[in-house]
Amino acid sequence: MHEKIRNPPSVSVRVERGEPLPLGLHDCRGGMNLSVFSRHATRIALLLFDSIGARSPLMTLELGPPHHRTGDLWHVRLSGDLDGMLYVLQAEGPESPGLRFEPDRCLLDPYAAAVAGEAWSPLSPPLPGARNRARRGVIADHSFDWQDDLRPGHPWSRTIIYETHVRGLTIHVSAAAAHPGQFLGVVEKIPYLKRLGVTAVELMPVQAFDPYTRRKHDPVTGSPMPDYWGYDPVALFAPMPGYSSGLSAHAALTEFKTMVRELHRAGVEVILDVVFNHTAEGGDTGETYSFRGLDNPIYYILSPDRSRYVDFTGCGNTLNCNHPVVRGMIVDCLRHWVVEMHVDGFRFDLASILGRDAEGKVLSNPPLLEQIAEDPLLRDVKLIAEAWDSAGAFQVGRFPGTRWAEWNCHYRDEVRRFWRGDPGMTGRFATRLCGSADLYQQGGSGSPVKSINFVTCHDGFTLNDLVSYATKHNEPNGEGNLDGVNHNHSDNNGWEGPAEDAGTEAMRLRQIKNILTSLFVSRGVPMLLGGDEFRRTQGGNNNAYCQDNETSWYDWRLADQHQELVAFVSDLIALRKAHPVLSADRFYEPEEIEWFGPNGGPADWDGPNNQLGCVINAHGTGALCLLFNASAAPCRFVVPIRAESWRVAVDTAASAPRSAVVPGGEMVLVPRCTRILVAMLDAEAKPA
Repeated sequence: MHEKIRNPPSVSVRVERGEPLPLGLHDCRGGMNLSVFSRHATRIALLLFDSIGARSPLMTLELGPPHHRTGDLWHVRLSGDLDGMLYVLQAEGPESPGLRFEPDRCLLDPYAAAVAGEAWSPLSPPLPGARNRARRGVIADHSFDWQDDLRPGHPWSRTIIYETHVRGLTIHVSAAAAHPGQFLGVVEKIPYLKRLGVTAVELMPVQAFDPYTRRKHDPVTGSPMPDYWGYDPVALFAPMPGYSSGLSAHAALTEFKTMVRELHRAGVEVILDVVFNHTAEGGDTGETYSFRGLDNPIYYILSPDRSRYVDFTGCGNTLNCNHPVVRGMIVDCLRHWVVEMHVDGFRFDLASILGRDAEGKVLSNPPLLEQIAEDPLLRDVKLIAEAWDSAGAFQVGRFPGTRWAEWNCHYRDEVRRFWRGDPGMTGRFATRLCGSADLYQQGGSGSPVKSINFVTCHDGFTLNDLVSYATKHNEPNGEGNLDGVNHNHSDNNGWEGPAEDAGTEAMRLRQIKNILTSLFVSRGVPMLLGGDEFRRTQGGNNNAYCQDNETSWYDWRLADQHQELVAFVSDLIALRKAHPVLSADRFYEPEEIEWFGPNGGPADWDGPNNQLGCVINAHGTGALCLLFNASAAPCRFVVPIRAESWRVAVDTAASAPRSAVVPGGEMVLVPRCTRILVAMLDAEAKPA
């Protein structure tokens, strides 16, 4: 015998040598093969449990080299009555700088595709004595009836992203969800998403995380404050158990797959916001979940003397992403979510980390980014980079590789500043409207669809708060209002916070419509923050990462209260789809777009008033005229004669959708207003 079995189980479990590949837990000839990496361990033990709440293992299996070790991989094959059992690992190794072995610490398999235990629920933290048994891998049944599921496969030019949070979308009582805060709750909102017209949901992190890893407490009540956003992953391959019904150890697997299948059936793609730059293990005082206890100096970037973690993420540690072992794990993880879970794309949090070497230097041709872009199984998925990190790397417009789209923070800031009325923003606004050629048209190549255009996202103000608060109000986070960014380019329009004055509220609504209209007529890929279409508010909190409460939850009563705005956004999306010239995956040619100032002459690109018009020629399918007045004064526009008459498709100053027919010539825009005109065909222009 090459392994030592303690606590022989009452059920029949057969133990064999197993195979070193693939890593993780996989079906193998009627049994389960487990393989885990550890270069520096001298002993690996596998502990099996028969239930989530079991305090003692059903069996402890100590793997002995060389029978159960090949190179740096420890492996074993089990067969018998295993379905539904749970497992953890223990690792023992030398005491040496950089190594953090704790022989009695229960560790998650880094490749665990399903996890369970007592620490995944956002409802309450586990009892102090339960933490070492709180996270376990699941020997789960991965079979699922996909019902011939096919990915929608929307091209970038026809993609419209809705960024949302699985729990926040339906946990509020107003959602009236049968599965509040769960993957299946997202399914319940599919009819709404279809009516709105979006083509993809971008889900904030669903990789399993421990909501209470930060040990944060409410500054007023003293009660624990969970990690709501989920940007501290524990198990990279596993869906978050706290977003499932929890009726079985593998409920999260089945319910996540159900969500994806039903979204696909509705023509909606699923993009995951994934975190590969750091883990929840944090810095020196953080808790050990998995990687640190298996091979700390392989998985993390350490200082030259290995005495501390190098932190480029602001979260205590930095994954050693371009080490071959870690690089392989990340690619395996992406393949898993695509092949086994059918997701359509990924948004990479702090993606510049993925381009740093073991010393933290930013590489010119990072092997990980190249491998992701060239991987044959990932060739059709959407890749989105947050092209910066917390240590100064800023790569917007020059993120390595050709397949990557990027969150365009320049778009966010300059559209905000244009509509706030900052002088001299006209030229920059026009550049963003046309797809940010200054960033993405390299040497005549490139495409505007590399730009993910957004004005708001989870990180920062909601759109309602952007036009209702001049400064952030993060006091409930318990950090003295020092957290979150200070430069928001926001405007409270005369009153900080909720206002009863009708004039203030009318101006805020108009500014919301102006910003949304700009978003949906810009070339590039629009991303709408969920709830912005009905004025979701966070009370001025621009960093609500720890607010798992009504601050962050979607209050669907607002959707009823602001039905006209919801319809306005739906109409904007329909307008974009009806006029492909607005979303083409190429930059405008000079003859396609004509810019002009209010008097009909050349635009004043650096002037103080932020007043601008353009006519977009759609090559035989008509023309569009876009008029923008971001100033605080009315503006009279002389509209170039490109049609005998125009139909008003959008007027942000109107209280209801407009469809009036107007002649060419002069027209007046009230302060802070957008108007979009569509050229009328001769047959349309004639009276019935």
